[in-house]
Amino acid sequence: MAAMLALAVGVILICGGLFRLGWIADLLSIPVTTGFLAGISVHIIVSQLPALLGVSSPGGSLLQQIAVIATQLDRINLYAVALGFAVLCLILVSEQISARIPGALIALLMATAAVLLFGLESRGVTVLGVVPGTLPRLSLPTVRLDELLHVVPLALIVSVVVMLQTAATTRSFVSDPGAAPAVNRDFIGVGAGSILAGLFGAFPVNASPPRTAVVSETGGHSQIAGLLAAGLVLGLVAFGTKLLAHVPHAALAGVLLFIGLRIFRIPRIIEIYRRTFEEFVLIIITMISIVVFPIETGVGIGIVLSLLHGMWTTTRAYPIEFQKVPGTSVWWAPSAKLKGETHPEILVVAFQAPLSFLNAYGFKQGVLDVIRYRPKPPDLVVLEASNIVAVDFTASKVLAELIRHCQSSGMIFAVARLESVRAQQALFSFGIMDLLGEDHLFHSVDEAIRNLAAKP
Repeated sequence: MAAMLALAVGVILICGGLFRLGWIADLLSIPVTTGFLAGISVHIIVSQLPALLGVSSPGGSLLQQIAVIATQLDRINLYAVALGFAVLCLILVSEQISARIPGALIALLMATAAVLLFGLESRGVTVLGVVPGTLPRLSLPTVRLDELLHVVPLALIVSVVVMLQTAATTRSFVSDPGAAPAVNRDFIGVGAGSILAGLFGAFPVNASPPRTAVVSETGGHSQIAGLLAAGLVLGLVAFGTKLLAHVPHAALAGVLLFIGLRIFRIPRIIEIYRRTFEEFVLIIITMISIVVFPIETGVGIGIVLSLLHGMWTTTRAYPIEFQKVPGTSVWWAPSAKLKGETHPEILVVAFQAPLSFLNAYGFKQGVLDVIRYRPKPPDLVVLEASNIVAVDFTASKVLAELIRHCQSSGMIFAVARLESVRAQQALFSFGIMDLLGEDHLFHSVDEAIRNLAAKP
């Protein structure tokens, strides 16, 4: 049944890649991925604390693990602690000297040698021990139809979880900074991995942030790193399991502590904190969600918060009254450096966001307030629409109400610089152009003023 589940998940993921569901990654903003990595870092560090301290490894949630580890602090094995931190320090030093030095491998070999030379196993330092070496066998799982029907709903749930975590991992570890993340390709890759897992009798596989971090932070840049790792694992399973018997758990913990510290991107967190406190809060909430809840739940919460933040940003948009730059025909947003000109009979107002149900009523009220606060209503109202990239149905109705109000009050209403093709199509589709008149749509504010300001 587990193998059948892996096959089903693999097929769904490949279909997700082929049907280009990678847009899921677009829902992950940089603060959310930063918080995701910070939460994963906490997971890595906490999961390695028992091996590092030489205490028993607890089960349960992350918070439960922390609570249990805290009760075992009086049983810390100092030899294990010394091994783990020695490995961590050696990796840090080798990285400073040259990224090409395989610090982690050297540290593991030295830690294993120390265990053998000083008999540290007898002093309570735990090691991997004997690893049974059996190569996997290719086979096709056989299940009844009723069992297959039982697997499909679970496969859909698992596939969604894999897609979320794969998208988050792909966004967090970009292979080529100059190219967009190939999330659809990665869906297909992870799906192929699950299909292979099912054919060898294993369970579905997922993108792994810790293992991806190991590859990324030790200099891996292509699939060769993964293929080489797979080859080494098969070689060890077939011929070298005895080599792993005396590798101390504390040394492996030291390697993963290095990874955990590296993916906790403190400089980026500080930068976001200094530049935008609201998005810093997104980092903190996402990190806490990843720590407190299962990883896929935390990622989901991060996505929802990111979307809510985007919606909130959109609703904060408000109309801006433009001013004429002296000596030119340019109308521009007011600023401390610009002493612009205004004309009593002309109002040029801009809206710097997509016009949608989230902000349409605020847009209308903002324009009416600008008109109301003038000593006398203007003869001409020009909507500078260069930043209005889209107009939805609700916004079209509100915009129509505003145009009718201006026209019934004796004001001419015009639209200038509506550059977005989507917004232009919306104005035609929703009947705005019938109300406005195509002769009231202009390429520039100056053109609108020259053609309409002198009209009665």
